Order: sequence, then C-alpha cells, then structure tokens
Amino acid sequence: MTTTGGCLCGAVRYEIEGDPLLTAVCHCRNCQKQAGSAMSVLIGVRDEQIAITGDLTTYQDAGESGDPVYRRFCGTCGSPILSDLPSQQGMHFVKAGTLDDVSALDPKMHFWTVSAQPWVRFGEDAVKFDKTPG
Repeated sequence: MTTTGGCLCGAVRYEIEGDPLLTAVCHCRNCQKQAGSAMSVLIGVRDEQIAITGDLTTYQDAGESGDPVYRRFCGTCGSPILSDLPSQQGMHFVKAGTLDDVSALDPKMHFWTVSAQPWVRFGEDAVKFDKTPG
C-alpha cells in the first residue's frame, strides 16, 4: 500500500510505503500551537517508509523534557509536514492532515491529554496518556 500527501501549495510531496506504525493524537500545547488547532493528528512511520520531494524548513522546538523536537514544514506555504524526535531515531511523525486521503484515519491513542482542551471528547475505546509514555 502506498499513501501520498503533501503541503497546501504542492511544493512538498511525500509517499509512504506500507502501513503506519501508529496513528495518534497529540494534545500538547506546542502541537496545538503548531497545528493552529486543539490537537495534532499524527502517523508514525519508519525512515525507510517515506520518500519526500521538495524542501522542508525546520524549526527546533523543545519538549517538556528539554529534548529537541524538529518540526519540519513547507517554507513556501507553511504547512506542517512532520516532526522528528531524537528519542525516536529512525521514525517520523507525519502530520495526518497533509495526507491526500484521510478517510482511513481512526486514531485511538491520545498523548498529552493533561493539556487537552476541556471541550474535546474522547471515544470509549480511546487509549489516553496524560503525557508521552516513556
């Protein structure tokens, strides 16, 4: 299975081979700010699963632990494409809103629920973590 996606202006495109390792929602404040929304829906893929064309700009953020979070986005339109964490070597967290087809998404895992907006409702089958499990 090949999954495709890209930024708003089309300058950055990607292809993902195979199924993602995980589909999750992050409710941390930094993801909220980067997404401009209440949460960020992510799919985790291995380095070898994704091929990116176009140039990504990187903003180095810091997680609560102080470890860097590399937020990569299109320098032309600003669409967030993926995040990389040194603690998760070999893996990329792709911003699911950039997928060409989001109809198969069904995230059950939620991280950083401690900072979820009070009006967000979780499904009965949701797996919730106050922060990032470690």
